[in-house]
Amino acid sequence: MTGPEPLSLARAFVAACEDELNAPKPGNVHVFAGGHGMEARDFVVSAHAAAAALTTPGVDVGSRILAAVEATWARVGQNTNLGIVLLCAPIAHAALAFPRLELRAGVSKTLVGLTRADAELAFKAISRANPGGLGEAPRHDVTKPARVSLLEAMRAASDRDRIAWQYANGFEDIFDLGANALAASRREGDERPASVLRLYLAFLCAFPDSHILRKFGEPAASNVMSEARAFSASLARTKDARAIHADALRFDQSLKARGLNPGTSADLTVATLFADYVRGVLANACKNG
Repeated sequence: MTGPEPLSLARAFVAACEDELNAPKPGNVHVFAGGHGMEARDFVVSAHAAAAALTTPGVDVGSRILAAVEATWARVGQNTNLGIVLLCAPIAHAALAFPRLELRAGVSKTLVGLTRADAELAFKAISRANPGGLGEAPRHDVTKPARVSLLEAMRAASDRDRIAWQYANGFEDIFDLGANALAASRREGDERPASVLRLYLAFLCAFPDSHILRKFGEPAASNVMSEARAFSASLARTKDARAIHADALRFDQSLKARGLNPGTSADLTVATLFADYVRGVLANACKNG
């Protein structure tokens, strides 16, 4: 096996981002409604800007993260995809560096190999995006030189940030919760937007969204999780795609009216979709190699 073509991985990343935008995800930006000062077009442009940087052969994870964030800022001038980049960089790296391994095993090997240099570069990217979260860790301030590996820094933030939690726990949400939700939706024969919506809701129902948690506190994040569970239960009682879409947009309007954006759930959705696409890219590379 010679490994995947970087262009195939870049296309997989863009496809994952576009799939996520084409689903009516309550509270988050999508093609049916903007929100929080952003429009779907901003995210499409960001995906294309970041794709090549994320999938460059022969560079480390930190370099992928920083280059992708810088490319995004050069194109859209705001933080549209830091969480997506932090999650997708190890997945892309695993596919390129360890193509003979099953993707989850490759990601685990990638995480174990993260260095202080990776942390330095990721800290620069996080400072550039300035989202709050990891930078607030008293032991690992992203505005100062890194003293530990990126994995250790993420472990320190994992109790309050679900993206950091992925690093500390082998991307468990993506390879278990997310992959299982996607597989179940396929078995049900859902069309792609409905499948992505169900994937997004799987995350939103499972734990308080850490983007909401940081901005509004635990009560607000827990309340959104409860609302998502009730909404998800209502979806399970219908197969009417139009009704599902309309109900999703009503929930979407309610969350946006309150300024609530489950951004971490959206980031996890993109990462799960990307991992799913990457498995297909790796399978094709194996077949053709």
